[in-house]
Amino acid sequence: MTVLPASPPPRRAGSRLGALGTRAAASVAALAVTGAAVAAAVATSSPATAEPGSVVVSENFSAGSLPAGWHAVDGTWRVENGRLYGTSASSSENNKITFGRHLNDFRLEATMRFESVSAATRWASLGIDVPASGATPWWIATMRSGTTAANGLEFAQRTTANAWVVTNTASAPSAAGTGRDVRVAVEVHGNQARWIFDGREAMRTSSLQRSADGVQGLFVNGATVSYDDVTVTELAPNGYLRPEGSPFTVIAHRGASAAAPENTLVAQEIARKGGADWIENDVQPSRDGIPFILHDGTVDRTTDGTGNIRDLTAAQIKALDAGSWFGPQYVGERVPTLAEQLADLRTRGGNLLVEIKGRHTRDEVATIIQVIRDEQMMGRVFIQSFEVDALKYTYELAPELPLGLLRSTLDADPVAIAKELHLTAYNPDGNALLAKPEVVAPLHAAGVAVMAWTMDSAGLWQRLERIGTDAIITNRAAELVGWNSAFVQRASADPTVQITSPVNGARLDRAQSPVIAVAATNADTVTVTLDGKRSAAGRKLDLARLTAGRHTITTEATGPEGTATATSTFTVTVSRAGLGYLILTSGADPAAVTAMTTKLAHAQYAELATYADRQAGKLVPAEFASVIAGDARTLALK
Repeated sequence: MTVLPASPPPRRAGSRLGALGTRAAASVAALAVTGAAVAAAVATSSPATAEPGSVVVSENFSAGSLPAGWHAVDGTWRVENGRLYGTSASSSENNKITFGRHLNDFRLEATMRFESVSAATRWASLGIDVPASGATPWWIATMRSGTTAANGLEFAQRTTANAWVVTNTASAPSAAGTGRDVRVAVEVHGNQARWIFDGREAMRTSSLQRSADGVQGLFVNGATVSYDDVTVTELAPNGYLRPEGSPFTVIAHRGASAAAPENTLVAQEIARKGGADWIENDVQPSRDGIPFILHDGTVDRTTDGTGNIRDLTAAQIKALDAGSWFGPQYVGERVPTLAEQLADLRTRGGNLLVEIKGRHTRDEVATIIQVIRDEQMMGRVFIQSFEVDALKYTYELAPELPLGLLRSTLDADPVAIAKELHLTAYNPDGNALLAKPEVVAPLHAAGVAVMAWTMDSAGLWQRLERIGTDAIITNRAAELVGWNSAFVQRASADPTVQITSPVNGARLDRAQSPVIAVAATNADTVTVTLDGKRSAAGRKLDLARLTAGRHTITTEATGPEGTATATSTFTVTVSRAGLGYLILTSGADPAAVTAMTTKLAHAQYAELATYADRQAGKLVPAEFASVIAGDARTLALK
């Protein structure tokens, strides 16, 4: 049975706590997703609960038949030679098999191989949210055999009208082609997902529309594709933790505030087009209680008006010009209401990190939450504030909303306050964080993300990446998106090490003279041990002094990004030729050499052993005599 019981199995480390491999490519702006509402799925059974780290599905197809609980919806699906094969006869057939259970936060991974394709544009997919019956609508993470094309990877929805809505595309770092195993995965957190190709992030989306009971699936189109080692693991709900090797989450501070008037819809649009994952803006109420997007307590700096925002009515605020101060091309831009901003994000794509600015009453926070509900954006809004009361009110009124605490200086115990306030993220000033980077690890261990503000230079981004920061709030979102692209395309800085000689499993006799050879990269120091004793790369192995049997070489390479180790085990074998070499190179007295080689030539191994023992330290150097006697006795037993 592939769908495992919900009783808690051994837990796996998630996000930064467990290495998930390096990831690649820049983050992509979420595009609008329109189309029919998600239809209810037909489940094969009531969904059972799982826990973060639970392996819900684990299948290597060793049983030789379709696993129990797997439903071949259409196309040809068969199990052969320990793999699942799916065949789609033409490009018009989106053939699928469904399995698993409904999960909000999970990682689906598989080894995929294109066996044959009708064209390089044909594809296979991991089903993210698929009715068990296979009916539309469904969401997939797609890989073409020509994965290096601009649309080699996709996130896409098939609507109830049987139309495609492709929300995100990217090229993979290498070609899948045919006949090559590729390890792929998709990590899903609600409406967000990451596409992972051969251990590297290639793309992300925040545009998924999730159903109430969709399960997982595999798809094939115009090809024959084989699958192996399919695993579904439930993840902790905090999808804001940055997996190791993945780029930052990019949060545009007040929209694209370096390129357009802050906190306006045009700044939001530029940030979205520039690839920002989230828009960060500030919310405050007008005199008549309408939440507006404005940073300062007054309208003086960013509009052509004056006065405190809380003293102005909504009509007065909407009459102000919020763009001309920044540049003539922005004349006529208005201060948007929270509702207008959310409507724009809902219809055109994007997510909102909204700061509740300044002190708010419980009723004022309730109004903000009601606007978010009315705009159907509860799943795409993150609340942050410097005001602890505002976060407490938010949690009381809408515990499903993620919360972030803004800090100019770090708390004595960030983990404790994160637990007290039910935080999803701890959001400190980036410079304060860099002064005390040791707070990151315990926050991650507690499942809390770290979002640093407001950092605008590549040098600071690099330092923040090294300490494990998850997201950056920046005025230069487009530049950070580009920096992310360069970051994920760089060669890994992790140290690597390999023992190239003697190779693991080598069988060597006494006549051979191997040299310990080690290949290392990104390492400042390399240490080598032989059977637990210090040795060195480049050292010639003296097999005449080693006992017969197994020996182990271990090497450790240490660099700025960590440590790597490698081990090679070789065997010193006993042979007649090797024993002859040992005798001739032992430095024994010529008479002893003649006596021992004569006995060896006549296969008088027992007599040879006795002679070596008797002459140890006399005609035969003691250190060689014991090895000669040991090898001779071994040959005598053969």
